[in-house]
Amino acid sequence: MTDKPSSNFSSSAMRTITMEAEAVSALTGRIGADFERACQLLLACRGRVIVTGMGKSGHIGCKIAATLASTGTPAFFVHPGEASHGDMGMITREDAIIALSNSGEVAEVVTLLPLLKRLGSPVIALTGNPHSTLALAADAHLNTGVETEACPLDLAPTSSTTTALVMGDALAIALLEQRGFTAEDFAFSHPGGTLGKKLLLKVQDVMQTGDSVPSVDAATPLSQALLEISNKGLGMTTVTNADGRLAGIFTDGDLRRTLDQQIDINNTPIASLMSTSTKTANPQMLAAEALRIMEEHEITSLVVLDDSGETRGIIHLMHLLHAGIA
Repeated sequence: MTDKPSSNFSSSAMRTITMEAEAVSALTGRIGADFERACQLLLACRGRVIVTGMGKSGHIGCKIAATLASTGTPAFFVHPGEASHGDMGMITREDAIIALSNSGEVAEVVTLLPLLKRLGSPVIALTGNPHSTLALAADAHLNTGVETEACPLDLAPTSSTTTALVMGDALAIALLEQRGFTAEDFAFSHPGGTLGKKLLLKVQDVMQTGDSVPSVDAATPLSQALLEISNKGLGMTTVTNADGRLAGIFTDGDLRRTLDQQIDINNTPIASLMSTSTKTANPQMLAAEALRIMEEHEITSLVVLDDSGETRGIIHLMHLLHAGIA
């Protein structure tokens, strides 16, 4: 092998990306009865999903197993070579199998088929050859084949491993949605690092409470409400009824709209100027969900109400920034 000068790195990259994108796009025409069957088998699995594959397919299998496990489908990877030397003991009758092989004929995987059939474990095959030994033996076959690899020699697994990876993601997400898997469920399996912080923190962990919550009653004149907004530094104040329950809010945005009306700030009650369509959060809500609401409605704060409708605090965008959520 000799080094050959080249100035076509970018064109090579673009060709690779285009070929792999086309290969992935072709998968949409293959989602049908076998995919439905595969999902049903995985949902019905009372044990674990065992993913297996050799070589590059094995590396993709490891990722598929990890994605399944983190999205509500317990799974782990078993190396097919090691399975023939004792690791078959990891697989039980309650498990379901996802086997990857582009050719569908790799010896280490095919060797396991009689043993898996004897166990009665359902087999889902991801191959590029619907007529292969593995595909024909499977209870559901998902075709991940490609016309050609992105490798110009058509040898190195490139496009085919990408399509297998995407099909694995499609399975994982279909199962996630069917199970009703939530952000809190996801947080349970991702407790570490920044991701864990984002998902585990709840509104009650970062909200402003007590005397630091800006609040005026409905009869308060605008001039005094502005002092409350200024003193508490959140760019807004809650407005309460005579019984102390939330009636609405008044924000700096409301103030800008009010100034156009040339009203008497000393005699106009805040109740006549407040917004009543208040967006709220619950103390037990994930902070990440509160951020989503703010982004969706293009606002910077939410009033936090408990289940009885009592005001418990304010969560502001700056609180989420300081907590590393936003």
